Amino acid sequence: MNPWKQIEAKILAQDKIHLQVAEWKKQSAKVVFTNGCFDLLHYGHIHYLAAAKALGTHLVVGLNSSASVSRLKGAHRPIKDEQSRAILLAALTCVDAVIIFEEDTPLELIKKVQPDVLVKGGDWPAKQIVGYDFVSQRGGKVCNLDFIPGYSTTALEEKIRKN
Repeated sequence: MNPWKQIEAKILAQDKIHLQVAEWKKQSAKVVFTNGCFDLLHYGHIHYLAAAKALGTHLVVGLNSSASVSRLKGAHRPIKDEQSRAILLAALTCVDAVIIFEEDTPLELIKKVQPDVLVKGGDWPAKQIVGYDFVSQRGGKVCNLDFIPGYSTTALEEKIRKN
C-alpha cells in the first residue's frame, strides 16, 4: 500500500473506531487510549506516545479539534490545524489510530473505544483522568506517564515568541 494512504488510513471517524477496535479485540489485542492537543509535536510527545503504546498492542490517540484546543488553551491556539496534527500523529509507527474529537473532554470517545488501558501525562493523578470511572469499572487500567522535563508546547511557543 502507498505510504501516504497508510498514514491517512489511520485517521478514523468517531463512528468507525468501534469497528477497528472490534477487529483488534478479535485478535486478543490490548487497546491503549490517550488524548491531547499535540500542537507542536516534540520529543516529549514522542517519548510519551511510545511509552503509552508499550502498555498494550494498539494505541488510539484522541486528538482535540482546533475549536476544542482554542477553548482549552486560548484563542492563540492551536498553532497547527487539526488535519496537520492528525497526519503527524498518524505518521508515527507507535500510533495505530487517530480520532479527532470536538468536545472539551474525550469521555464520549473513550466510551466508543472502550480501551483496556487509559493513559495521560504525569500531571494528571490517575483518579482525575477523564474516563477513569468508565475504564476502571470495565476492569481496565488507568495510569499516568511521567513527562520529560523541559519539553512542552507552551515552552516551545514561548521560545519562538522570544526569538
